[in-house]
Amino acid sequence: MRQQPRGDSRGILDPGRLLRQVHFRRHLPAAPLRRYVEHYWLIDWDLPEPFTQHVVPHPAVNVVFQRDGDAPETGEVSGVGRELFSITLSGRGRVCGVQFRPGGFRPFWRRSVAELTGHRRPLADLAASWPPAAAHHGGICDGTDTERRRALDDLLTGWAPEPDPVTDEVIRLVEEIRTDRTVLRVDAFADRHGLSTRRLQRLFLDRVGVGPKWVIRRYRLQEAIEQAAEGPPPDWATLAADLGYSDQAHLVREFTAVTGTSPAAYARSLA
Repeated sequence: MRQQPRGDSRGILDPGRLLRQVHFRRHLPAAPLRRYVEHYWLIDWDLPEPFTQHVVPHPAVNVVFQRDGDAPETGEVSGVGRELFSITLSGRGRVCGVQFRPGGFRPFWRRSVAELTGHRRPLADLAASWPPAAAHHGGICDGTDTERRRALDDLLTGWAPEPDPVTDEVIRLVEEIRTDRTVLRVDAFADRHGLSTRRLQRLFLDRVGVGPKWVIRRYRLQEAIEQAAEGPPPDWATLAADLGYSDQAHLVREFTAVTGTSPAAYARSLA
């Protein structure tokens, strides 16, 4: 079991600028929750002018609590986002987020996670159909980091996730896709694990919210974005081949379609 939260910047466009503008950090949840939760992410800001951040979403559900200034705290469930996510922060405020491991929200949600894909649902609106949503009474964003982490631990533990060996299997499969760059084709990956392609697709849609092909492509694209941000621009043709794109043009098209800018232009903007 991990002892530190993930340290990469995958999915965050121009991570250096984010860290200059706001106080961003990650924390691990209590040990019993780590089979389901990737990390907690906390952001505090006090800005003289509005700041907009863009994120290429992971194949993961987030539960997010936010307080802007002295306004009441709000909470929402954010399903897997297929499009570029943008948020503008202004004034002062706080966010406490829970990024679930892909597949990890299913034991809390207790039905197909695909229902949430592409949607952001206020917890207040879900209380009638999903009883745990009624457990949010504010106060998650109050106090120190330790107090905020404990509040999230207590909240998630109170939602009583239902252990499910099938979900555990899907979480392991997605983690393999994330960490193994050689995973490029759904059929080959299904064969590797003795599954039919159809069963793999059904499992991913129900537990993760998107299909395995989308998960593979999103992780490979996030790797390209991270490499563009880490130093001298890579050899894009070689990187495209390594990540399973048919050619450099294919990588450029997908990168541009998701982020709104070409790989070369993105790398130049960071330089």
